[in-house]
Amino acid sequence: MTQNHIKPIGYHGYSLAEKYHLLMEVQKDIHYTAKQKGWWDTPSEDGTNIALMHSELSEALEALRAGNPPDDKIPQFSGVEAELADTIIRILDFAEAKELKVIEAMFAKMEYNKSRSYKHDGKEF
Repeated sequence: MTQNHIKPIGYHGYSLAEKYHLLMEVQKDIHYTAKQKGWWDTPSEDGTNIALMHSELSEALEALRAGNPPDDKIPQFSGVEAELADTIIRILDFAEAKELKVIEAMFAKMEYNKSRSYKHDGKEF
């Protein structure tokens, strides 16, 4: 897809503020569930939490290596879809627990990326 075919942020009719608030509610819901299920009963190191985020990406890679079959817990989704969702869940859970402005930073990065050159001046990947 060339850069001319990419639709701008907000093309679904929601403002950036509305999207931000919705994502913040999702983040709060994710963290609430994690707390209810005991994942925050005892403190864990930040590095451990980041390693667990990374482990979800590794599981997505392993799903791809295995042909990306349906996930064993939510079979209506592929393994990659489920593991990427787990990654996002872990990131937003951690962000809420640590009061990190990850969603706000994401919007700032999205805006910054609009100003970057095509493929960031010739990067292959």
